[in-house]
Amino acid sequence: MRRAIELAASAAEAGDVPIGAVLVCGERAFEARNEKEIRPDPTAHAEILAIRAAAAALGVWRLSGATLYVTKEPCAMCAGAIVAARLERVIYGCPDPKGGAAGSVIDVFGSAAVNHRVVVEGGLLEAETAAQLRAFFTARRG
Repeated sequence: MRRAIELAASAAEAGDVPIGAVLVCGERAFEARNEKEIRPDPTAHAEILAIRAAAAALGVWRLSGATLYVTKEPCAMCAGAIVAARLERVIYGCPDPKGGAAGSVIDVFGSAAVNHRVVVEGGLLEAETAAQLRAFFTARRG
């Protein structure tokens, strides 16, 4: 998670919301940060970019056994991609009370309609990840 926080800081420096992700697949790790502003691409969330990088490098779309560390609770789009990629675990920092899809607003992972179960753990370095987001939005609002 510490590396994801570093990636989030680099996203903020580039003008993007500070969210970072590290996807661990076996012995390999794939890193990403939010890049919605610099691409510009509304789907360029850290989670999506990490999943895309892993799938391309490994040559598979099923990333079974993988663990995703992300600084903020995934949104509905990212939660759907996590399920579609068949990740085993998601560990996130702070909850997202406005758009979180791991239980804060909706629970994609807990839905009986979802065809794959993902183990979800929240709160890892929660205070630090929340402070990073608060600082970004405070500075942005000026």
